[in-house]
Amino acid sequence: MGVTLPGWTREPLVHFLVAGTLLYAFFAWSGGNVPDPASRVIEIGAEEQQQIALRFERTMGRAPTDAEFDALIDRFVRDEVLYREALRMGLDQGDAVVRQRLVAKMDMAASAAAEAAQPTEEQLQQWLAAHPERFAAMARFTFDQIYSPDQAGALALLTAKGGPGANWQAAGEPISLPATAANMPASEVAGRFGEQFLAAIAALERSDQWAGPIQSGFGWHLVRLRAIERSDVPPLAEIRAEVENDWRSAEIAARKQRAFQILRDAYRVEIDR
Repeated sequence: MGVTLPGWTREPLVHFLVAGTLLYAFFAWSGGNVPDPASRVIEIGAEEQQQIALRFERTMGRAPTDAEFDALIDRFVRDEVLYREALRMGLDQGDAVVRQRLVAKMDMAASAAAEAAQPTEEQLQQWLAAHPERFAAMARFTFDQIYSPDQAGALALLTAKGGPGANWQAAGEPISLPATAANMPASEVAGRFGEQFLAAIAALERSDQWAGPIQSGFGWHLVRLRAIERSDVPPLAEIRAEVENDWRSAEIAARKQRAFQILRDAYRVEIDR
């Protein structure tokens, strides 16, 4: 009888961390070349030289000359020396740039599998059916919006006696987004307010009543959808590449969040307020 492994064991970031630990242990045990800031030996093997030459070729469109390759090696040695000395001095500690680069690398590890994933036709058809507003290029929205930086503030405006009222333009907090959008294309709504906002208002029916709170990339909004002009969604065969790209972007975001949550659950956060 087979053994069923927990779902978190299939996450790419977990594979990345486990594989990295095993590889480090293997090389340390076997005496392999593990970068060590305490070491005074810088080894530049054939593989590393090939990578240096390849990076040059990708940038310049040609292979480096002998003189250029020597200069590249010198630059690599210089960078490695300064990098190791910076680690010895602890300059990486508390450095926001280093922190963000390491965070980005961890995110890349989590999304690598999703970037190479090939969705089935059924998955893409389901994605298209679930998000038609993203692919109906001619869909246009006319709506009013009131902004609040937090959900509680928007909800208070919605539930207050009489609601936002006739003087609704003065309600909420000021923001650079327009208070009224007239015949705004779906692509512009997504670009200015965010995909999540677009999906939410696309699910609304035209009404004189305020709805929400609806989240955007800036905060929360009350929305009064005055009109929506929907267009037909092209068949999957005509927009397959667009649908696949949209599906993959969402899949990458979801996998990053799942991988992060696995790691986050291992920590206890204490905030001294």
